Amino acid sequence: MLGIETSCDETAASVVRQGADGAGEILSNVVRSQLDLHAAYGGVVPEIAARAHVDLLDTAVTQAMADFGLDFAALDGIAAAAGPGLIGGLIVGLTTGKAMALGLEKPFMAINHLEAHALSAGLTDGLDFPYLLLLVSGGHTQLLIVKDVGAYERLGTTLDDALGEAFDKAAKLLGLPYPGGPEVERTAARGRATIKLPRPMLGRSEPHFSLAGLKTALRQEAIKRAPLDDQTVADLCASFQEAVADVIQDRTARAMDLYATRLGEKAQRALVVAGGVAANQRLRGALQDVARARGFSLVVPPPALCTDNGAMIAWAGTMRLARGLTDDLTAPARARWPLDPDAPPALGAGVKA
Repeated sequence: MLGIETSCDETAASVVRQGADGAGEILSNVVRSQLDLHAAYGGVVPEIAARAHVDLLDTAVTQAMADFGLDFAALDGIAAAAGPGLIGGLIVGLTTGKAMALGLEKPFMAINHLEAHALSAGLTDGLDFPYLLLLVSGGHTQLLIVKDVGAYERLGTTLDDALGEAFDKAAKLLGLPYPGGPEVERTAARGRATIKLPRPMLGRSEPHFSLAGLKTALRQEAIKRAPLDDQTVADLCASFQEAVADVIQDRTARAMDLYATRLGEKAQRALVVAGGVAANQRLRGALQDVARARGFSLVVPPPALCTDNGAMIAWAGTMRLARGLTDDLTAPARARWPLDPDAPPALGAGVKA
C-alpha cells in the first residue's frame, strides 16, 4: 500500500506491507519537511504549504517506491490523507492519489488523518482492538475508545486549544523559535518547575481538557518577570510543561476509568498515545506513571511515526482495504472530519472539539 500525507506541513509518502499473519512492515518512509519555509512566520502558512506540496510530492512518491525497489504494478492500493487538515494541501495529496489509482487501476482509500494516528499502534506494535487512545497533536487533543477500524467513541476533547497549539503559543510568547513544542521541551530541561501555574479541569468527571487559561497564566507570570533572562525562560517552560503533565495524567486517569466501565471484561488495558506531542519525553513519562498505576500498558509509536508521516496513512489504507472499505474518486477533501461524529458536544467547547 502506498500512503500519501499532505494534511499540514510535511510532504510524506510511504510503502507499507501487511504479511499473511497480519503484521505490518514499513518498506519505505519518505518525509519532506517544510519547516524552513514557515519558520520566518512563526507558524504554518497554508498557501505556502500547499505550493510546497505541489513541488515536493512527486519526488517523495518516486523515492518511496525506489527505496525498496518496487514497481508501481506491485501495489495493491493507494491511500491518501483526505482530512482533517489544511484544505489546499489535502487537495494536492488527494488528487495525486486519485490520479495514480485511476491510472494504475488500483483501489483507492481516502484516509482520515486522525484515524491513521489511531491505528498506528497496529503497525508498530501489532496491537489488536480495543484500546484507549490519547491523540495529542498541534490541532487535536482527544481521548477515544478505539473499537475497530471506523468505530470510535470519544470520551474527552479540548474545550479550546489543542495541546500542541498550546505549546507553540507558549513558545511564541516566551520568544522561542518555531516549532515551539520541541523548543519548550529543550528549554524546560535546564529549568526549575518552581513557578505556580493552574492545572485546569483537574478532578472533573468528564475527561475534557482546557488549556487556554494555562497559556494565559503563563503570559501573566512572564509579564511579572519581564525583562526575561535565559534562566527565567527555562523556569517558565519547566513550570508550564509540569502543569501540562499533571493535567494529562489526571484527564487520562479519568478516561481509563470510563473505558474500563464501558467495555467491562472486553477492555484490553492498553493506552496508545499518538500525535506529534507524544514525542515529548516528560509527558510520556507522566503517562507511563499513570498507566503503570492503573495496570495499563503504554504503547507509543517511535518518534518518527508520532509526527505526520505516510506510513500511518498506508497502514490505515491497508486496514480499510482488508475490510472492503474503499472510496471512489469523488471522495472530498475535508478541513474537519471528526472520528466520532455522533459524540455529544462538550459543554463550552469551541470548533476544535
